[in-house]
Amino acid sequence: MHDRYSRQIMLPEIGVEGQMKLHNASVLIVGVGGLGSPVALYLAAAGVGRIGIVDHDNVSLSNLQRQILYAESEVGLCKTSCASLRIKSVNTQLLVEQYDTWLDAENARKIIENYDVVVDCSDNASTRYLIDDVCSSLNKSFVYGAITEYCGQVSVFDNAHKWRYIDLFPNRDEAVNIPTQVRGVIGPLPGIVGAMQATEVIKLITRLGEPLIGKLFTIDIRTMESHTLRLK
Repeated sequence: MHDRYSRQIMLPEIGVEGQMKLHNASVLIVGVGGLGSPVALYLAAAGVGRIGIVDHDNVSLSNLQRQILYAESEVGLCKTSCASLRIKSVNTQLLVEQYDTWLDAENARKIIENYDVVVDCSDNASTRYLIDDVCSSLNKSFVYGAITEYCGQVSVFDNAHKWRYIDLFPNRDEAVNIPTQVRGVIGPLPGIVGAMQATEVIKLITRLGEPLIGKLFTIDIRTMESHTLRLK
């Protein structure tokens, strides 16, 4: 462990104790697409001991521009299967649990209750509100990320601090009923935002620094302007 994670262990805020916390932690990633790809790879590399991945999509050619978990040879194959193999190739010491399904009202609680932290890498409001409801009822933290075109945002929701997704976006019915539109996104953007989500997960597990609880980080990569808004 000391050799593999030496660059993390030498950080005084993490050390051996923090590395063991990562090893003993479990994280659920909802969606292994543009955001889920870097989240999964960085958490695997960091030594998170158990990672769950939820997705019911297959790899498509248009995914490859930004979803770095996948290769051309995997087009048409199940994302969770391909993602699991890729994650394990990064770190054979961890356990990867696959859920080849969409997260819905029937399975969400049963899946989420088995993990310490949930990472929202989905692309729709319905799933985000569902994660918010279940995590609130189970007193679990979840790390939110969203991207569109050139802009992204990140926050951390934690019921213990009375900060939920619905507090940030209170118009649930309006958000859920907005017609879905396929919008473009520049390839590196989910890498930037996903890396930040992975960082927030590591901070939550190791008690490092100040997670984005009660705050919203935003970035526009056209100008590289970023802001951290304190909302609570």
